[in-house]
Amino acid sequence: MSKVASKHFGDIELNHGREHCYVASHELAGNPLELDLNVTAHDHFDEKALHKVDYRLGYLPELVDQVRDMIADELGQDGTNSQQFLHFHSTQLKEEQLEAVFGVRDKTQLTNEVFLKALKLGHVAIYPGQPERYFVLDFTLGSRFTDELLVVSADEDGVVDDEIVWES
Repeated sequence: MSKVASKHFGDIELNHGREHCYVASHELAGNPLELDLNVTAHDHFDEKALHKVDYRLGYLPELVDQVRDMIADELGQDGTNSQQFLHFHSTQLKEEQLEAVFGVRDKTQLTNEVFLKALKLGHVAIYPGQPERYFVLDFTLGSRFTDELLVVSADEDGVVDDEIVWES
């Protein structure tokens, strides 16, 4: 079995025919981020595929900006998952949570911009064997506040799926 160095995951043993999940800690815009590299037993995962993962992760900041723009657009539209997510969490707030999560003291100050600033990318799952769902990005308001997520997928070329899903 040969090992290949990954910029994000360290030394990875290329072992075909077995399922693997490699976990790494990363920092993005000053925030901690967990990365999971998920390889199934049937994936063709070789050195080239690993280098592609590292290459694509180099464009993660641009991908996150694109998703944030999509979420911002959805916040202005009734019935979208992003808008419902904000509404749900803003109505469930206790006063001490308002400042801790959003950095404001009054609910009237909880604007879309304040919400977007508080929404952080906390986890990225990478599925090199699934070109249409290569990246799965989980956005959170913080695990101490909620276990709810806004989830967005992107394909292997970094093209974001147009659906933002609300999951718990």
